[in-house]
Amino acid sequence: MAAELQAAFALRGRNPDVLTCIANLSNDEVFTPPEFANRMLDTLADAWAADHDGANIWADQKVKCLDPFTKSGVFLREITSRFNTGLAGEIPDLQERVDHILTKQVFGIGITQLTSLLARRSVYCSKHADGKHSIGRSFTSEAGNIWFERTEHSWHNGRCTFCGASKEALDRGEGLETHAYAFIHADDIKTRIVELFGGDMQFDIIIGNPPYQLSDDGFGTSAAPIYQHFVTQAKALEPRYLSMVIPARWFSGGKGLDEFRESMLSDDRLRSIDDFLSASDVFPGVGLKGGVCYFLWDRENPGPCQVTTHFKDWPISTASRPLLEEGVEVFVRFNEGLSILKKVKGVETGTFSSPAMPEDSRFDRLVSSRKPFGFETTFKGKRSRSTNDVLIYQNGGTGYVARSSISSGARYIDKWKIFVGRAAPGTGNKDTYPHRIISTPFIGEPGTISSETYICIGPFESRGEAESALSYLTCRLTRLLILLHKPSQDTTRKVYTFVPTQKWTRRWTDEDLYRKYGITADEVTFIEKVVRPMDLSGDTEDG
Repeated sequence: MAAELQAAFALRGRNPDVLTCIANLSNDEVFTPPEFANRMLDTLADAWAADHDGANIWADQKVKCLDPFTKSGVFLREITSRFNTGLAGEIPDLQERVDHILTKQVFGIGITQLTSLLARRSVYCSKHADGKHSIGRSFTSEAGNIWFERTEHSWHNGRCTFCGASKEALDRGEGLETHAYAFIHADDIKTRIVELFGGDMQFDIIIGNPPYQLSDDGFGTSAAPIYQHFVTQAKALEPRYLSMVIPARWFSGGKGLDEFRESMLSDDRLRSIDDFLSASDVFPGVGLKGGVCYFLWDRENPGPCQVTTHFKDWPISTASRPLLEEGVEVFVRFNEGLSILKKVKGVETGTFSSPAMPEDSRFDRLVSSRKPFGFETTFKGKRSRSTNDVLIYQNGGTGYVARSSISSGARYIDKWKIFVGRAAPGTGNKDTYPHRIISTPFIGEPGTISSETYICIGPFESRGEAESALSYLTCRLTRLLILLHKPSQDTTRKVYTFVPTQKWTRRWTDEDLYRKYGITADEVTFIEKVVRPMDLSGDTEDG
C-alpha cells in the first residue's frame, strides 16, 4: 500500500493535472483551477506564518480544514498534499500520516451528488472512501469526510426561505438535483456541522469556491446571487481563517447585496482582497462580467486590508487601506482611483479627509430615475405624429407619443437635456480595458422624451449648457469617476454619485479637468489605461 500511496502523491505533480482539464458544469458552479487554489492556499499559509512566528501551517497536525461547497475537490486535494509533506517529520509512516490527515484534518461538503463523487475521487483516489482503491485505510463509510446527502428546499409562498430559489423551477422531483446547498439550508450551522461530522468541529480554516447564483434565474445582471449566504454561514462557524473566491460585483452593486456589502466593508477582520478585473484570468472560458476576487478573513488579527489588483499584463497594484472610506457606501475598486477621487473631492469641498461628494455638487442630482418618463424598454411609440405628440427615443429608433400619456419627468420635457443608454456598451462576457464606461450620449431638444432604454440628464436652459455637459461626459476623468461606482453594465443614477457638477458655460476637456484637480502624469497614464476616448462624431457602440 505504501507504494500505491507514494505513486498517488507523485502523480499529482505530473502534467496534465486532470483537474485542469474538466469542463465547468454551469456558470454558477465553477471549478477552481489547481494553480489558483494553490495561490489562495499560499496566501493563507503566509497569514498563518505571520500570526504564528513563522510557523508552517502544514506542519501542524491539529489544524482542521473545511471546504463546505466542494466540487472537484481541488482545495481538499491540495491541502492533503501539503499536509503530507509538512507532517513527514512528525508522522514518519506514510500510511499513518495519510490516515491522520484524511480522518482528522480534511473535511468537505459536496454541493451535488456528482461533485461529491468527483471530490472523493480527487482526495481519496476512489469515489468510495472505504473502497479497496482508497488511499485512506481508516474510513468505515463510503463518504469518508466528504459528506453529501440530498437536501430539500424549504418552500414558502413559492420561494425557498433559505436561498430564495423558485419552487416552480427547482421543485423537480427525485430524479434531478435540488441545488439546495446543505451549508446554507440550516438555521444553526454549528449544530448542523456537528450532525454531519460529529465531535469537536471547530475549524481553523474554511476555504473554497461557493456557487455564485441561483441556477433557475439565468446568468448575468438579472440572476440572483447566493454566494453571500455562504460567506455569512462560514463566518458564523468562527474559523480562524476564512478564504473564498467570489464575484467582485458585491463591491458596489448586485441584486440584494446591500446588507452583505455593508457587513463586509465594515469588518476589519477582512485582511486582504485580491481583485481580478477579468474573471477569465481566473476561470478561463467563464462568462462572468465584473471580475472576481478572493479574500482572506482573519478572526484574531483585525486591521486595514491589503488590496491587490490584477489584470492581464498590467503591473500589480497593492495598497493597505480601509475598505470603507468615510462617507462612501461602496468599495472603491482601484487603488489609484481612490487617490484620484480624493483629489476631486478635495478641490470641490476644500478637504481631503473623505472622498464623499456633498449632495449639492453631485452630478447625480441631474440624472433621472430608471424610467424617466414612465415608459418601459419594450414600449413602442406611434410611427406618425399627431397634434400634441412628442418625439420618444426608444429601443431601436424613435416614435411619437401623446403628451397626455406621459406619467413622469415633466421638468425635462420642454427643456434641453442629454440622453444616455441605461445599459453601457458590452463586450460579451469579457472585461476589457480601456472601455468607454457609458454608451454614447446625445442631446435631446425640447419636446423630446425617452423610454426606459435611456436615462435623462438635465434639464438645461439652452443648447449651449447641454453641449457643455455633453462635452463633460466625454472626458475620461468623468467616466473614470462613473466607473468607480459602477458594478455592471447598468448605468443608473447611482453610478454618477462620485461625479461633481461643473459650470455649463464652456466646452470641457480632460486637460481642463486634470489641471483643475491636480491630476499627476502617472494618474493620467492610469486613467488612459482604463478609459477609452470618446469621439461623438464617429464613435461606435463596441468596447
